Order: sequence, then C-alpha cells, then structure tokens
Amino acid sequence: MSEMKHYNRYYKEMGGALLLYMLTLVVSVRYGMRLEHGALQTVVFVSPMLPFVLGIWAVVRQIRRSDEFMRKVSVEHLAITAGITAGWTFTYGFLENAGFPKLSMFTVWPVMGAVWALLSVSEAIRSRPKH
Repeated sequence: MSEMKHYNRYYKEMGGALLLYMLTLVVSVRYGMRLEHGALQTVVFVSPMLPFVLGIWAVVRQIRRSDEFMRKVSVEHLAITAGITAGWTFTYGFLENAGFPKLSMFTVWPVMGAVWALLSVSEAIRSRPKH
C-alpha cells in the first residue's frame, strides 16, 4: 500500500474518531448537566473518552503502517512532545505555588497537540524535496 493510501486511511480513521468525540462531548455535556451528582453523571461526563481511545488507536495504526524512517520520526516527535509537556506542567506547578491561578487538566492535551503539530510541520518542511 502506498504512503498516500496510508495517510488517507489515517485521516478517515482519525476524522471518524474526532467526529464521534465531538458528538459524544455535546451529548454528554447536555445530558450530564441534567443528572444528579453521582455515578451515572460521572459515567456520562467521561463518555467522550471512548471515542478519544479510537483516536489513539488511529495514531497507533498509522505508526504501525509507516516505514521505519517514519516510525523513528514519529517516536522522536512523541518523546520531544512528552518532554516539553512534562517540563511545562512541572514549571506551571511551581508557578501555582507562587500564586499563579490553578489550571485545568484540559490545558495539557492542547499543549501536547500543539507541540506535536509544530514538530510534524517543521519535519515536513525540512524533509520536502528540493528542486
């Protein structure tokens, strides 16, 4: 299977996971707010994580479909992303001790996603063929 077919399949899998995530998120927020506090409300609020797992599955499948070079680059980007995110969260934890406002855990993934996207874009620019 060509590299382009791999990417098309990945975009379909990831797009489906994201679409399902957004739908589940909207339904869980609307329905969960009407429920009393308790186990059912918790399950409803956490339910968007099921399609999130599908997104993880799409990433894993894409890495496994890739050739060795792309696997190496992907793992390198994930390692750098994890390191930067760990540094940022620890730094901000110390800043909270100094009086900075508490941040939601929802801020972690956007930072990771942004770093990963920047690394991927810079790699694509750096490795494109020169004419």
